[in-house]
Amino acid sequence: MAREFTSVGVVGLGTMGAGIVEVFARNGIDVVAVEVSDAALDRGRVILTGSTDRAVARGKLAEADRDALLARVTFAVGLDALHSVDLVIEAVPEHLDLKQRIFAELDRVCKPEAILATNTSSLSVTEISVATARPNQVVGIHFFNPAPVMKLVEVVRTVVTSADVVADVEALCGRLGKVDVTISDRAGFIANALLFGYLNHAVDMFESRYATREDIDAAMKLGCGLPMGPLALMDLIGLDTAYEILDTMYRRGGRDRRHAPVPLLKQMVTAGLLGRKSGRGFYTYERPGSPKVVPDEQTPTTTDPALTDAVVTKVGIGSARSELASPAVVTKVGIGSARSELASPAAVTKVGIVGSGTMATGIIEVFAKAGYEVVSVTRGAEQSAKVFEAVQTSLNKGVVRGRLSEADRDAALGRINWSATLEHLADVDLVVETVVEELSVKKALFASLDEICKPGVVLATTTSSLPVIEVAMATQRPADVVGLHFFNPAPAMPLVEIVRTIRTSAETIATAQAVSATLGKTGVVCGDRSGFIVNALLFPYLNDAVRMLEASYSTTDDIDHAMKLGCGYPMGPFELLDVVGLDVALAIQRELYLELREPGFAPAPLLEHLVTAGYLGRKTGRGFRDHTRR
Repeated sequence: MAREFTSVGVVGLGTMGAGIVEVFARNGIDVVAVEVSDAALDRGRVILTGSTDRAVARGKLAEADRDALLARVTFAVGLDALHSVDLVIEAVPEHLDLKQRIFAELDRVCKPEAILATNTSSLSVTEISVATARPNQVVGIHFFNPAPVMKLVEVVRTVVTSADVVADVEALCGRLGKVDVTISDRAGFIANALLFGYLNHAVDMFESRYATREDIDAAMKLGCGLPMGPLALMDLIGLDTAYEILDTMYRRGGRDRRHAPVPLLKQMVTAGLLGRKSGRGFYTYERPGSPKVVPDEQTPTTTDPALTDAVVTKVGIGSARSELASPAVVTKVGIGSARSELASPAAVTKVGIVGSGTMATGIIEVFAKAGYEVVSVTRGAEQSAKVFEAVQTSLNKGVVRGRLSEADRDAALGRINWSATLEHLADVDLVVETVVEELSVKKALFASLDEICKPGVVLATTTSSLPVIEVAMATQRPADVVGLHFFNPAPAMPLVEIVRTIRTSAETIATAQAVSATLGKTGVVCGDRSGFIVNALLFPYLNDAVRMLEASYSTTDDIDHAMKLGCGYPMGPFELLDVVGLDVALAIQRELYLELREPGFAPAPLLEHLVTAGYLGRKTGRGFRDHTRR
């Protein structure tokens, strides 16, 4: 039988500590909440009452339940108040010497059978435990912020933690309504070990001016469905906290350079730019502690005089010819490049799309629904028929689901012209290439487009991994070549990565931004680097998860649970890898490694072995999981 905990102590009443107090008190457990001074105690009391009052205001907690919750909490100054509790959880700042001093004192104060737990997110539980005479009764209980909301708890056992202690804590997590994953004592545990490498990489992107903060955050929210962008998340966590976690993981985790804090991070911490709690970090906030972002000197303009007179397509519904349509004025959204702000976009009314795969089908639908005249070019009549059928089927689904009227469906289909020859692209204003991801094929296609298309046409590639500049240099007009990386499925995904090469003109970027806006997409601008924004941040994180599994640190299920429940990700890394395809993931990871030459980006051997064995994910029935049994 698991131990029955009737009283617990919480040391440290910051945001996390106060949240942990609320979790226990909500579940009928008496709590002794301890701080170092009366002033700190009052601040903790304010955090707790503020949280419970908000829960009442939102209808998530009855007033009587709130009053009963608060009545279960005893506030005290000093550790001596914890002499009779069954469990103590420490939630003080991430400094090893401070935690060791507290645990040494807890060892003296607490009754012999009491369990001593740390909420550390990165420090060694083992090193904390040896400050006591009872290391077998010390365990990590890592809650996630905000503790009352987040379902995950990482239970961290050391090599000497008693199995009974672990079992008791696991049972307690169930009583609290939490999902626990039990792991051994390693830097960063599961969630932070995977999360902070990704966050650090995002800071590096921003520091190098590869993309704006808004575009980096928008890319990861819209491209991956994440609840927050990486830089906004850093501000929420606190840049000082993030720095400490990264520095600890770097020193304890084998000195992986990907965990070495980016220099900008240290500079911002030194300057007092700590994120929301200081009122300024990567973004500027209304006041310290406020979640409301306010404009600052880095905020992009929402309108641009250079674009107000620019005409960009919107054709009349039902018209097969764009010449009959009234033009719409398009203003700039999400500008990511200072270079494009002084340029006017070209008028685009007719678009050519080359290719016949899933992405081509989706992009044809997107442009046709937005009012553009579309010329679809495939390798033959049979391919064109298949693409037509796929587009028609997708549009019919939109009608059935009430998202599209029959008239709009018919009008969209009427705007599409079907062809099997590139010569029919002679009078288009924009060409979007969606052929196979082979550089030689794309270069040959762009060389042909260069001969066929009229001057000034924007030539776009939808590549997700190949160098856009190599495609551009196959033409005599590299200034007109840009990357337009749509995400699959194109009709549903709201993001487009606009990839500029060192030869792409400001006018071409402005046109790509304006077209993205009229499609109802958010266009984010970035440089021509392997993986662009989304894949460059996403796939190293997925690769890290494979390495974690390969090292037998945890299971596929626990790692997926940790990232979904602890970080709010829509899918765990192994779920996502099986959906994307392990062969696709391996190819992208290889491209990243070849360009960046960073050892931490080398594909995990387990990923290579699974691909070699033909275990590619859902499409073959087996990847990291066996999908044939479901």
